[in-house]
Amino acid sequence: MKWMSMKNWVLCGLVLATMTGCHPDLWNQDRYEPLESGASVFGEGESSARMLVEGTVPYQGAKLDDAYYRGRNTNGELLTALPEQMTLSRELLKRGQERYGIYCSPCHGDQGAGDGMIVQRGFVPPTNFSAPRLLESPVGYYFEVMTNGFGRMYSYASRIPVEDRWAIAAYVRVLQLSQNATPDLLTDELLNKAKNPPAPKVEAGHGAGHEADNHENKEEAKGEH
Repeated sequence: MKWMSMKNWVLCGLVLATMTGCHPDLWNQDRYEPLESGASVFGEGESSARMLVEGTVPYQGAKLDDAYYRGRNTNGELLTALPEQMTLSRELLKRGQERYGIYCSPCHGDQGAGDGMIVQRGFVPPTNFSAPRLLESPVGYYFEVMTNGFGRMYSYASRIPVEDRWAIAAYVRVLQLSQNATPDLLTDELLNKAKNPPAPKVEAGHGAGHEADNHENKEEAKGEH
């Protein structure tokens, strides 16, 4: 026991001796932090990082159009309509439906009710797209959320191209309309069709075939008797 006690004291002494070699200067060295202002390393006097060389071109092109790339207008407000590069069409909505099914439905569900398969397995449900707050949100809001992420939802900017993000945002509007449409949004022609749906069509050949079969069955029954 005495030997063990002596061994522990020796170990403690070694630890203390090692700690005396540590000094704040080992990590608080005289250096410039990345992008530190006021530095004059390269003579510019603005930042510790060197300024871009004249004529430098951004990777994959300059994304200067805030409306198309960020979902906001020149005043920094969220767009209430699609940017001019995007045309609302059946093809755009079909594309948005396809991409929504791949990237969004696992959490948001096919109808946007927040009941996707991941939620059914225990994940926290996202807000229903029919919630008042989201019904009042402009289309640019949905694009911005897909681009930057929101809450538990991470950014999809690296996974979904810009044009597909706009297509999905347009399709989300379709989902919202499908759950909250009112009769005043329909034309007189559509209202008339809804009130008086056309009778289902029966193919003439199909009906005649049934009549012929019934006639043959009756003849066979008579023969048996």
